[in-house]
Amino acid sequence: GQKTRRSCARNTTPTKIERPSGPQVTAVRRPTRRARRGGSALRNAARLRTIASVFARYGFQNVAEKIRLGRFIVERLSGIDADQFTPAERMRMAFEELGPTFVKLGQLLATRPDLIPEEFVEEFKRLHDQVSALPFDQMRSTLEQQYGRDFDKGDGSVFQEIDPNPIGAASIAQVYRAVLKSSAVGGAASGTKVVLKIQRPGISEVIRNDIGVLYFLAEQLAAFVPEAAVFNPVGIVDEFFKTLELETNFNVEANNIKRFQQNFRDDATVKIPHVYLELSGPKVLVLEALQGVALSQPSALSQAGLNRDDVMRAGIRCYFKQVFVHGLFHGDLHAGNLFVMPDSTVGLIDFGIVGRLNARVRDAIANMFVALYSEDYERLAYEYVDLAPFNEQIDVDEFAKDLQDLLAPHFGLNLKSVNLGRLLMSTTVVAAKHRLVLPGELMLFFKSIVTVEGMGRIIRSDFDLLPHALEFADELVRAKLDTERFKGDALGFGRDSAMLLRTLPRQLRQFVRRVNHPDFAFRLSLVELEEVKKSLETSSNLVFLGLVIAGLMLSGSATMFIDRGHLILGIPLLSAIFYGLAGALGLAAFRNYIKKS
Repeated sequence: GQKTRRSCARNTTPTKIERPSGPQVTAVRRPTRRARRGGSALRNAARLRTIASVFARYGFQNVAEKIRLGRFIVERLSGIDADQFTPAERMRMAFEELGPTFVKLGQLLATRPDLIPEEFVEEFKRLHDQVSALPFDQMRSTLEQQYGRDFDKGDGSVFQEIDPNPIGAASIAQVYRAVLKSSAVGGAASGTKVVLKIQRPGISEVIRNDIGVLYFLAEQLAAFVPEAAVFNPVGIVDEFFKTLELETNFNVEANNIKRFQQNFRDDATVKIPHVYLELSGPKVLVLEALQGVALSQPSALSQAGLNRDDVMRAGIRCYFKQVFVHGLFHGDLHAGNLFVMPDSTVGLIDFGIVGRLNARVRDAIANMFVALYSEDYERLAYEYVDLAPFNEQIDVDEFAKDLQDLLAPHFGLNLKSVNLGRLLMSTTVVAAKHRLVLPGELMLFFKSIVTVEGMGRIIRSDFDLLPHALEFADELVRAKLDTERFKGDALGFGRDSAMLLRTLPRQLRQFVRRVNHPDFAFRLSLVELEEVKKSLETSSNLVFLGLVIAGLMLSGSATMFIDRGHLILGIPLLSAIFYGLAGALGLAAFRNYIKKS
């Protein structure tokens, strides 16, 4: 068949689009590092045709043609009046039509105002992971892969009962109520109520194929649309792939739950559901059923004997312990994932997305809250600069001024009427303008603040997050002065110093041997070295030419008293020749100097 080669971004080898004689078109991706990670091949270009046609139908046909996908468009723009909708609205509608992978991508982009324009961020926030539930008969195949065909009947059954009506349905999994058999798990009482999280059949393959398409589209965008390259489309797909790879492996979520259980084992105000590892796998998760009501339900705060203030304190302390103490926080803590228990404690579910903060980032976050409270914008700017990769072009004073222009008008108001999380997300846009690339974990933390504030105001309309954040930031500062932590830091410093002292003589010996080697050459790299070299060459040439001219002038003066033969304008001929040569060389040198200047 006919083969067409197109170069992709980032100096990669070309992607081959092969057209066999049959009706099916197959695009084969090269076996790159990303290919080995998952989205390895576009085995059927039908999906690519669908995506190109949907984008064309929503008014992005020019973009599809720009990135050389025009021949994949089989359905022209029809029935959609592009003038009635903004580009962001049309992009959101296209993502909704393209299904779960693109909805998830849009949700990720909604948390990255540092990567995409603000109008797209606001529109993508409207994307919801709401899909029609599959019948339970279709979900059985996943359970059969995990437990065998007799998982719900006979002596070898795992469950006494599974309610076929899901209590939750999303693009990746559906959630069901179930009852365990006493023999299913050691120590489980007969009739133990559990929650089953079951991955949709075939969803991993769908996501894998879509990720392959997304990598291809991202590379085409970077190669053929210069204005899109600044947003690093391949980097966005990379981050998206890592997120989905973890979210579709329930073993990872089970491990996250065990970590949270360990972190809150001594906290009676927080309930983390028990995970039955013996019954769980990469596509099935079996969890303890929490005896509470999700905060998203109207009845959550009207339970008998419940104290709203106790619920709010428990939730806030739970969240900031995750951030400042454990460095492991729930990355999707919305009202549907927080349960209010009858005794005014809180429970957490859905640990597919978590954020991890090292000590340096935790200290920076604490300093950010202190800087916000004291309106110290220079300090806030330096915290961002310290977290981002080194950038010698950053003007910290200008960055601090832009942060002040953004934040100062709001901090003159009552902070109870200000969404702190949204303000912090806005600061990342300012940081991006100054070419600062912030860690993804920090962006996830800012997003989590938005949802925590929303939950706080469900409980109390006058909820103000900053005082609670400052309280925990102060605890973190005190913890840094704690004896045990100080001992640990001192021990680490002593260990690193001892290692340096131990290796320094060896390194010095190697350096001396290197210097004494006959072939040793000391290389000095200078910025604009070529310009320096040209200047030195020009100066040397001028000095040499000046010496020649001076010699000619001295020779002409000397011969004036020796040769009194033929005269030209009263000057001996030989002297006139020397003077003429000196003058000509002088004019040539001056002309050459003017040209190079």
